[in-house]
Amino acid sequence: MKTMLIKASMLAVLVTGINFVGAQETASTSMRDYLAPEKSARNVFEDPKGESPDYDGVKVVVGGDFALQFQALDHSTSAPSLGVVTGTTTPNTLQVMGSDFNLPTANLDINAYLAKGLKMHLRTYLSARHHNEAWVKGGYIQVDNLDFIKEGFAANIMKYARVKVGMDEINYGDTHFRRTDNAEAINNPFVGNYIMDSFTTEAFGEGYVFYNNFLGVLGVSNGKLNQTPVKGNNWNSPSVYAKIGYDKQMTKDLRVRITGSYLQTNGGNTANLYSADRAGSRYYYVLLTQNDLMGMNNQSTGRFNPGFKKMQAFQVNPFIKYQGLEFFGVYEYVTGVKALTSPSRGSYTQLGGELLYRLGGHEQFYLGGRYNTVTGKDNDTASERKIDRLNLGGGWFMTKNVLAKVEYVTQKYNDDAVWGATSALRGGKFNGLMLEATIGF
Repeated sequence: MKTMLIKASMLAVLVTGINFVGAQETASTSMRDYLAPEKSARNVFEDPKGESPDYDGVKVVVGGDFALQFQALDHSTSAPSLGVVTGTTTPNTLQVMGSDFNLPTANLDINAYLAKGLKMHLRTYLSARHHNEAWVKGGYIQVDNLDFIKEGFAANIMKYARVKVGMDEINYGDTHFRRTDNAEAINNPFVGNYIMDSFTTEAFGEGYVFYNNFLGVLGVSNGKLNQTPVKGNNWNSPSVYAKIGYDKQMTKDLRVRITGSYLQTNGGNTANLYSADRAGSRYYYVLLTQNDLMGMNNQSTGRFNPGFKKMQAFQVNPFIKYQGLEFFGVYEYVTGVKALTSPSRGSYTQLGGELLYRLGGHEQFYLGGRYNTVTGKDNDTASERKIDRLNLGGGWFMTKNVLAKVEYVTQKYNDDAVWGATSALRGGKFNGLMLEATIGF
């Protein structure tokens, strides 16, 4: 399926007589911003709601991203002897960490303006840690105007409304706007994403309302990362989610935004919110043993997935920017069961805060830090898990499309058998230096 989608996308670009704007300098700023705001401005969350550009034929923007890291991390654990690799005589010890470049990652983006206020987006991962081969992440159609039905149709409603439908990331929380999406790392001031990385791609439909700086979102998805046939009602119940927020440029120097999001999954096959990233973590091989490296399921190192089914998740995100000083916060609470028949619910709380100072002409440089912690239990009788991470670093926008980052990261896990009697995560720690260069256009 992924091969067919890639071929169909490229064929559409090549043979349908469309008008390319994309990376060419002749493209108008307003059109480029409308088609790909994430590439032209920092601190853009939802696409701004405004007057749709005039339509004079199909226009296509072809863009992309490239990212490369140099990793110099070390790790250690206080876990007891890790035993012996099954079927061999090799001790199952921590993998020795070196300093080297990670796998370069790349994205291909196709954005099309199909009618007044009608936008299509498609993203393909050309190279990723999790999927080294080309892989279609997803896409969507965004409707901000209904003139393609009839000029002026429902204009008084669409002045404030938007509809978005696709198979792509759902709009739960604000962290997914500031995260690294495989090679698109230009919106993330640090190298890694949050420990509980709330990001999933599902078949969805969303309705938006924008009014006097207020934002409302109501969405429904099938809750599944992999689109498999029906397996029964317990496995195929839709997920629902919502967001409400306020975002205003108070003065020339001060912007304030705060949002609250809620998501509920209802099926046994819908626990994907913290495990759906097909790209993989930026912190390669940390706290993996030689035995772990014999398998392929190690792309999420440094992250944590509660693994709940029939769960409820809440996320609150304040964002304040005063001149060059910028704060972004995360409060997230998730509760659910590990199995559909389990009588005992568990819960986890994630806290995070980023404090940045941007300086230089057009905020060309920044310095800052991020603190992130996750605590909780799998059920009422389980022991508590705790993970702490600290990032300190900075960045340089060499041009508006090229960003270089450097950070020091340290992450540690509490010393408890809840991680597993001989798990490397028990009392585990990794720390060191990360360098990243990313290009987005």
